[in-house]
Amino acid sequence: MFDSIDDWLIIAVVAGILFYGSSKIPQLARSLGRSVGEFKKGRLEVERELKAEQAGTASAAGPAGPAH
Repeated sequence: MFDSIDDWLIIAVVAGILFYGSSKIPQLARSLGRSVGEFKKGRLEVERELKAEQAGTASAAGPAGPAH
């Protein structure tokens, strides 16, 4: 009966309207959007720091070649 994600999304929207009222839904959606945006910013910042750290350790190690 509830095999697709669309069915569950419709149920979630109806439940949200019933629990919070139609006036609170835009405010909740806005807050959720801001939270997702902050999460993405934090994830990108961590990825940049990791890449910078990897680049720093790779250049500090020098060229990898056979030692004769």
